[in-house]
Amino acid sequence: MDDSVDGAEEVETERSSSPTGIQSPIMDRNPSPPPDAADGEEDGDLDAIGDTVYSKHWLFSTLTRLIHMVTEHSELDSEGQMQLPDDDEENLCRVWDMAMDKDVAGFLQEFKATEILLGVIAKSRCPRLTEICVGILGNIACFPDTCLTLSQNEDLSAVLLLLLGDTDPPTLLETSRLLLTCISQKDVCSLWLQRIHQQTSVRSNLLFIMCSSTNTDLLEKVGELVDKLFDLDEELMKSWIIVQPSEEEEEDGESHLDVASCLLEAAKQLRSESPNGLEVYLHTLQLLTTIDEGIQTFAAPDGPGKAVWDFVCDVVCEDLCQPTDLPVVLQEQKTILVQAFAVLQALYRCQDQWRHRSDTSLPLIGTILRVLQYHSEGKDGDTSKEDTKDEQLQTLAEITAEFLADICFQISKDTLADLVKKGYLTERTALTAAGSLVLNFKTSFQHLYSMLSETDPQMADMVRKQFPV
Repeated sequence: MDDSVDGAEEVETERSSSPTGIQSPIMDRNPSPPPDAADGEEDGDLDAIGDTVYSKHWLFSTLTRLIHMVTEHSELDSEGQMQLPDDDEENLCRVWDMAMDKDVAGFLQEFKATEILLGVIAKSRCPRLTEICVGILGNIACFPDTCLTLSQNEDLSAVLLLLLGDTDPPTLLETSRLLLTCISQKDVCSLWLQRIHQQTSVRSNLLFIMCSSTNTDLLEKVGELVDKLFDLDEELMKSWIIVQPSEEEEEDGESHLDVASCLLEAAKQLRSESPNGLEVYLHTLQLLTTIDEGIQTFAAPDGPGKAVWDFVCDVVCEDLCQPTDLPVVLQEQKTILVQAFAVLQALYRCQDQWRHRSDTSLPLIGTILRVLQYHSEGKDGDTSKEDTKDEQLQTLAEITAEFLADICFQISKDTLADLVKKGYLTERTALTAAGSLVLNFKTSFQHLYSMLSETDPQMADMVRKQFPV
């Protein structure tokens, strides 16, 4: 599943363009009108779709040609793969681009294009044709009225959910985009969630994509879809976590897939390719830590918790907030840091054995101290007014301080000595740590001070003078 895919859009309800050179070179304008559109003549005005210059007759002819083409192939060679002629592909891509326009989307619905495209998808033996048809439907679904009509088609929804088991990456990309668009619209969201609950293959198909695909665009879009599903429906998230192998439809002897491990595999794939995609998957992992079922999965001795811990630690310590970074970098990385630290803190609390591994915790503690130091220095700098209004930055400061409190609650003398030796704990960072703990985490502050007194009396004395508690 590593074919290249172009043209994927990041925003949930954003229209997509045909992934060819046919699309408009300027994405914020409508695509060029079809060649049959009239140039302002009276008959042309009557033929125009709404306020556009697009031709009803041309669109009608193109869809009619599509029906005949698929029907002919089905009658002549129902099993063989169909080749889409270049001219037909170009015209259908024009329809795909045209469907970004609200008037065109509405006209396509009136013209029963949903039923036509459903019939084509059902009979299609051409991956490119299936991709284009789903892409057109995805653009139609971007508008509330047309999305409502499309979503009420039970047969179409069933076919789309089954398409998640397809083997063609571009088709999977457009199908995921369409489903994400639909569940992001409040009028039809509950309808789609109900269907996804009922169609158990959705879980296994999406998990398989996440753990096996190397297609960056596809992994990003599937990640957005799963993240949205879990964010909207906690019960769905629970059911995907606790499903047993016997309850899951398994084919070809495939082993049982667990959600956390599949999310981890996709995150690994996106780490160097797509920071935005990695951020999405970290947020989904964070969602898993908000429910008991997720925590139990991570805490299990043979569960994915350790692998997730190692990966997220590595991302935080190797990719984010480096010693040479300026404090302004914190502003750019705040969202992904919040999610990463939220995951790590939850794992730290549910896995006692990790708390005593100084080899794992030293770089992490050093990064925590650095984040708190950057935030402290930012408050004292010129950006303080901006930062105090930044809720995400404030959330980052709070979760980092809380995580540090968990660590300092039982930190050992040996760990403190190693932190000092490796330069993670300096006079500046010691004061930053103490300042983060002294007001809201007094027990952790007292334990840190007690251990520091035995490890580095001079540094402890400096802390005591600054915070005489």
